[in-house]
Amino acid sequence: MSITSIALTVYDLREQSVKLHHLVESHNSITVSVCGRRAGIQELESRFLVPGDLLILTGNKVQMPCDAILIDGSCVVDEGMLTGESIPVTKTPLPKMESSMPWKTQSEADYKRHVLFCGTEVIQAKGACSGTVRAVVLQTGFNTAKGDLVRSILYPKPMNFKLYRDAIRFLLCLVGTATIGMIYTLCVYVLNGEPPEEVVKKALDVITIAVPPALPAALTTGIIYAQKRLKKRGIFCISPQRINVCGQLNLVCFDKTGTLTRDGLDLWGAVPCDRSGFQEVHSFVSGRSLPWGPLCAAMASCHSLILLDGTIQGDPLDLKMFEATTWEMAVSGDDFHIKGVPAHAMVVKPCKTASQVPVEGIAILHLFPFSSALQRMTVIVQEMGGDRLAFMKGAPERVASFCQPETVPTSFVSELQIYTTQGFRVIALAYKKLETDHHTTAFTRDKVEADLIFLGLLILENRLKEETKPVLEELISARIRTVMITGDNLQTAITVARKSGMVSESQQVILIEANEITGSSSASISWKLVEEKSIAHSNQDNYINIKEEVSDHGREGSYHFALSGKSFQVISQHFSSLLPKILINGTIFARMSPGQKSSLVEEFQKLDYFVGMCGDGANDCGALKMAHVGISLSEQEASVASPFTSKTPNIECVPHLIKEGRAALVTSFCMFKYMALYSMIQYVGVLLLYWETNSLSNYQFLFQDLAITTLIGVTMNLNGAYPKLVPFRPAGRLISPPLLLSVILNLLLSLAMHIAGFILVQRQPWYSMEMHSACTVQNESISKLTISPTAPEKIGSNGAFTSFENTTIWFLGTINCIIVALIFSKGKPFRQPIYKNYIFVLVLVIQLGVCLFILFADIPELYRRLDLLCTPLLWRVYITIMLSSNFIVSLVVEVSALRLLITVECGSGVSYSNPVFESNEEQL
Repeated sequence: MSITSIALTVYDLREQSVKLHHLVESHNSITVSVCGRRAGIQELESRFLVPGDLLILTGNKVQMPCDAILIDGSCVVDEGMLTGESIPVTKTPLPKMESSMPWKTQSEADYKRHVLFCGTEVIQAKGACSGTVRAVVLQTGFNTAKGDLVRSILYPKPMNFKLYRDAIRFLLCLVGTATIGMIYTLCVYVLNGEPPEEVVKKALDVITIAVPPALPAALTTGIIYAQKRLKKRGIFCISPQRINVCGQLNLVCFDKTGTLTRDGLDLWGAVPCDRSGFQEVHSFVSGRSLPWGPLCAAMASCHSLILLDGTIQGDPLDLKMFEATTWEMAVSGDDFHIKGVPAHAMVVKPCKTASQVPVEGIAILHLFPFSSALQRMTVIVQEMGGDRLAFMKGAPERVASFCQPETVPTSFVSELQIYTTQGFRVIALAYKKLETDHHTTAFTRDKVEADLIFLGLLILENRLKEETKPVLEELISARIRTVMITGDNLQTAITVARKSGMVSESQQVILIEANEITGSSSASISWKLVEEKSIAHSNQDNYINIKEEVSDHGREGSYHFALSGKSFQVISQHFSSLLPKILINGTIFARMSPGQKSSLVEEFQKLDYFVGMCGDGANDCGALKMAHVGISLSEQEASVASPFTSKTPNIECVPHLIKEGRAALVTSFCMFKYMALYSMIQYVGVLLLYWETNSLSNYQFLFQDLAITTLIGVTMNLNGAYPKLVPFRPAGRLISPPLLLSVILNLLLSLAMHIAGFILVQRQPWYSMEMHSACTVQNESISKLTISPTAPEKIGSNGAFTSFENTTIWFLGTINCIIVALIFSKGKPFRQPIYKNYIFVLVLVIQLGVCLFILFADIPELYRRLDLLCTPLLWRVYITIMLSSNFIVSLVVEVSALRLLITVECGSGVSYSNPVFESNEEQL
């Protein structure tokens, strides 16, 4: 048993070790160019790098062997390993400043845009004026981003899940039971005058019987099977212990863009504006190109697209915007000479068919990349033969705040609301002219992003993925809360929530707006009811009685809170006592920064929710790692972003993971219960035999342990997940009334049956006769193998001898182990029915058949090998009747316990809107 358990554990560890080896070996064997003060540029193996080394990056497709900060030139990097998203990211050099402040604090909100992370791939390195791309080594080995991934696999975040704590208590209970058995054994054997070595050996035997050695192996196989089933569905896991936690999820947070909605955005139209206000919408659906002007120039140049092997690559939004202009992209040659413009700069040019465009092209001189925290990006460009300009693109509210107030139309808010309430994604554009006599590096971001002129709005259509609505309906019907956390506009998020079914037609959305302390006024909070079909918010006061809503109408009469990241921050700081009440019904959270997403997940966890987070990995890393279960929609097999990664780019993986988690959790309970009963059945039988200083023989132990329990432990876990999500969860702990009731009642039944068999066999009329008279007269050969009960002959090294008690106890115990396995192997509602586990059913049938064959077959050699005595046929029938009665009563007990479990779970989870008050809510 122990060897099998160790072998399975070693196999699992070896598999993980091989995966890790492949993951880390790639960046250890890279040759890099390092610039030294005296030696100059020299080639060096990456494993010799130390922090402070100056790297020279040349060529394309370079794997980063360390974390390094870019100080000269720019790079385009694929950070798929780090974020789970394969969109190229532009890295810019760290600004040169005279300040002595730490570099992280100098780089505004997002210092990561200057850092090249280990394990990422530099797709393109572009030198600045010096012609080389230089970076300083920051971290190596386990301190890098890739090292963080490897460390998270080797030493995952400890899961203080109650199941595992209960498992330790369960084992301690078994040790306590074994101690009682040891004391009993010492008393019986000492009083019977047995030699000391025999007494010690028997006492130690009790420990190995009471504490099942096959338990770790059985639990390991359960997790291995679940992991393999998930892998077949394209879901990879770096922390297998979290699979059980998936079964307890009762709240799932979703990112919007790329998760609920499609990655690709369709450019629906543009709304230009001038001093008089917004102009007529220019529709791109008709195929007409936008007339030349600052708005057209902004669309052509304000992006982070790159040209790689003749193909334009980058963010899908940038790509759609650029394609709508019908312009072309190229890289300037060595003969390109414009003051302050480096050679090999990215240049966008109007296509040959374009007319009335007064410029030959626009050179992109400098890029301030997009940041989720800043919600904007800015570029400095040079028109060929024209002005030097700065263009900004980003969230409308953010862009408008950087513009001259007189250039922003008075109808800005209402115009924005027209499109966001229809579910469109809206981007704003702005620009300003710059002085041409300054070098681009002389411009700071603060200086460039000031006093801009508002240009207009871009309207993008972001359609829902086909799988989104059915999956959300499935989760909601299973009473699993769904929450949207997005960086997009609040009105857009509300519309998507309604279209996706996250908020049903009969439910109301209440908008919460919180304002910070300004001057003499204190922090305030306001509530507005959002009308579905009207653009403006309702000014009429509405009163909702929470208790009445929940009790009378359940979920259908409920309401949802919607708020922005700014309001969430203000409420967290100034209205912390109100935050839990808001989160209970909070469904839509918009304009959330990555840090706010993590904070929100943490706040939900404080309310005793088991939180899942599903995102595309780009700006959700913090929330994915903070959640109990983080699922990254990524093509990467392992990502530092989350413990689970799904190659399927939609949220179908979420219900699959919950189903498998529930199945794995129930399987763990089944195995615990079975192992507890198996060890207790053997324990009771052996202690009864110890009363007569007898025991089971070695072959009898081996038959029970190997032929019965090991095969059951390996095959019992093969049940797959039930295809439907039911509206209640399995119990999250072993110490719950239904599970304890099931184990205790089945244990008492087994105890009663063993004691009854032990006593009744001694009261049979043939028990006091010579042994040969207990069998049929025709079987003469049996009598030769029998001996008198008054003078027992010990067999083997463990002091066991053949007796009617031994034979009866062994048959009752062995067949009872098979019965218990059948009873405990529950199917619905969390696992596939038992009859679909063909291998397990076949094993049970063969085991039962073999046991009944041994019971009723009068084969002297077989009985001698198993150290059994032949009994009359009637007594064998009595044994069968006792076992059948035990099976029927056990089945009734287990069905009743399951009904009690369902009643308890349904009773505690019926209130969709108030799960924080559930009495039996399991928590970490």
